[in-house]
Amino acid sequence: MKRRERGDGALERDWRDRLSVIGLVALATGVVVRLAANGLDSWPWAVISAALMSVWVVFLVRRRRRHDARDTGAEPEDVPAMERRILKGGAPPEDPGRRREMAALVDSRQRRLRRNRWWAFPMLALIFFGTSVLWFAAGSTTAGSLTLALAVAFMGWLTWFNLRFDRRLTQMRHRLRT
Repeated sequence: MKRRERGDGALERDWRDRLSVIGLVALATGVVVRLAANGLDSWPWAVISAALMSVWVVFLVRRRRRHDARDTGAEPEDVPAMERRILKGGAPPEDPGRRREMAALVDSRQRRLRRNRWWAFPMLALIFFGTSVLWFAAGSTTAGSLTLALAVAFMGWLTWFNLRFDRRLTQMRHRLRT
């Protein structure tokens, strides 16, 4: 059950990677959030809007997989398994073709991760911390304090996650070279 690579070098597909599962999770999450925000009386609108949102999420995931597959030369269904192997710090594949595909995925991900970092982090910090400053300027210390705490927590998590993902990509690149 722990084995993720078949004998022919192809990666086994996990049930979590199926687009139908991603769509159903997005649908359930959307319905729950909408019902919690708008009350139980708005269930038809919650289901319709969550269904549209889940179709959009599936479209975006599918498009990203196709772009990654085009960049790496792999099948779109193999991209999530390769990404999971990178994130978990697993051993690189033995097959030279799979190694090239994974190296291309690592390069593509690292390029995307670093491409917009110089402007995205300051812009997000300006938005989140600026919102709390506006709340304080409006005289609402409760809302200002809450948005400031959320801004610090979110920006801290985002920075940590970005650096962690970059470090894991670099580690996999070194493992693929040896």
